[in-house]
Amino acid sequence: MTAYEPTPPPGAAPAAYDAVVLAGGAARRLGGVDKPGLRVGGRALLDRVLGACADARATVVVADPHPTARPVRWAREEPPGGGPLAALDAGLRHTTADAVVVLSADLPFLHEATVHTLLATLGAAPDAAGALLTDADGRDQPLVAAYRAAALRSELAALTEEHGALTGLPLRRLTGALDLTRVPDPVASFDCDTWDDLATARARIREHGHVLDEWISAAKDELGVDLDVDIKVLLDLARDAAHGVARPAAPLTTFLVGYAAGWAQGGPEAVAEASRKAAALAQRWADEAAAAQADAAPDATPGTRPDAG
Repeated sequence: MTAYEPTPPPGAAPAAYDAVVLAGGAARRLGGVDKPGLRVGGRALLDRVLGACADARATVVVADPHPTARPVRWAREEPPGGGPLAALDAGLRHTTADAVVVLSADLPFLHEATVHTLLATLGAAPDAAGALLTDADGRDQPLVAAYRAAALRSELAALTEEHGALTGLPLRRLTGALDLTRVPDPVASFDCDTWDDLATARARIREHGHVLDEWISAAKDELGVDLDVDIKVLLDLARDAAHGVARPAAPLTTFLVGYAAGWAQGGPEAVAEASRKAAALAQRWADEAAAAQADAAPDATPGTRPDAG
């Protein structure tokens, strides 16, 4: 893992796509625990993946149903535990879009920008059946990919006819027959197969420079808030309130800004406007405090106060 930021998309993502998330594996290297339910940054791995494909027209999770932060459609392969090809086939039956993003449920660093990169790469390669990520060692990651649904259905049908069923077939039997475009991304392709992987993921999101973005993303999911905010504006406001008024004014002021924006039923623009007004008020408080200190100074002379004139 050499960088944290997702690869920027080379172009606009397709207008519509569906997503299939495979979340029903046995997690043998984790002792059979519910791997998609393991938490990184306070959020279940599955919820983190669902957040990355939140703009999908339809999202199908292939696993036994359980609570998720976003509404999804559930599917299950027959028999359960029949392997990734059987699971993919079960999920694909509930999709209708021409492009389908296929994801595993254990990708802690997958972001929407990476999903859009895959979709845009697929759109720019009309002869390709799919676009997938490669990991730090250059290995294909077919469960972090965007595919043309028709190509998947055709090849899955051919494999079913050849073998009688998809149960137990390895994923490479599908991807090896498809013309695929590759996108290197050692971060977004990182998955949590072992307890060491999970520990690495949990430590990395707390690195300086990333922790605030991760916290805001987790808090928005937890609170059901779908709003992009300018973190720098809010941090500057908190600093100004703490410096110009009192330290407890920082969290209280940012709360009031959010409340005011919500009361006005506004979006990011309302947050920015409320922040501007509160920052200006905090500056006036700071100016008055400086003036009072100047008045109290023994050598104060007229016309030297910060608010003079």
